[in-house]
Amino acid sequence: MSDPPPDLGPDADVPAYWRGLGLPGLVDCHVHVMPQRLLHRVWAYFDGVGPREGLEWPITYRWPEERRLEHLRAMGVRAFPTLLYAHKAGMAESLNDWCRDFARDQRRAGHQDVVPSMTFFPEPGVTAYVDRAVRDGARIVKLHVQVGGFDPRDPVLDATWGLLADVGVPVVVHTGSGPMPGRFTGPGPFGEVLARHPALTAVVAHLGMPEYDAFLDLLERYPNVHLDTTMAFVDFWGGPEVQTRLARSLAARLDRVRDRVVLGTDFPNIPYRYGHQLEALRRTGLDDGWLRAVLWDNGARLLGLPARHG
Repeated sequence: MSDPPPDLGPDADVPAYWRGLGLPGLVDCHVHVMPQRLLHRVWAYFDGVGPREGLEWPITYRWPEERRLEHLRAMGVRAFPTLLYAHKAGMAESLNDWCRDFARDQRRAGHQDVVPSMTFFPEPGVTAYVDRAVRDGARIVKLHVQVGGFDPRDPVLDATWGLLADVGVPVVVHTGSGPMPGRFTGPGPFGEVLARHPALTAVVAHLGMPEYDAFLDLLERYPNVHLDTTMAFVDFWGGPEVQTRLARSLAARLDRVRDRVVLGTDFPNIPYRYGHQLEALRRTGLDDGWLRAVLWDNGARLLGLPARHG
């Protein structure tokens, strides 16, 4: 393979990272591609976090869409979703249509790496539009319980959860209480959803931060529950010593579920370079087999990509 292009800048070491593991690239299950107007609102939210919470959050990849996509591809990210989420009623269906059309446009342009996503919200008609999005080709779902401020146990969602459990489409759900808790975050509410729909394929974002052990308990109870690594063990949360201790404290449990941890990064909305997330995963001290499973094998299986050979 040719050397990485020089415009990767501080991320120029990313291709060497996955090549050193013998991987064909990376599968990132937690990437956000949004209409620019919506992304600007997300960035404005993070811009306000510092003054409100004393947590400065500079957006590293505050770039135009085409440059962001080129950067992902140049780093060797071979598959990534769009991951839009609804924060109020009446917007999910149009977001799903946008994701479908965006992925189709990318395919027409010769890019097969965009995984069409979908979202939903507790509202009348939710199961019907989720069913339509699945039939339109959506292969992953994103929900944000904290931003949406909704109860995942809402009875209006019961048939929707059942549908998704039946078809096996994975649901990436931000249900942990970090970085800020919400009324319905934490393992309790979503744990009740899983108790009612134990076959649901779920991906708990951010390793369930900060309720790591409680969400790992759910993995041990429900065989289709996964974790993603988004923002896990990075310096942003208290520095390298704090995060190394945390990573080592969770390593044994993460090793036991090595087939159900997937790479996630939150690109482009992160306050550090992409490659730092990959470096941070080494803080677990787990072996290269664990890293290969996390960086490619498990995400590829969830998204229906060809298996890696060798």
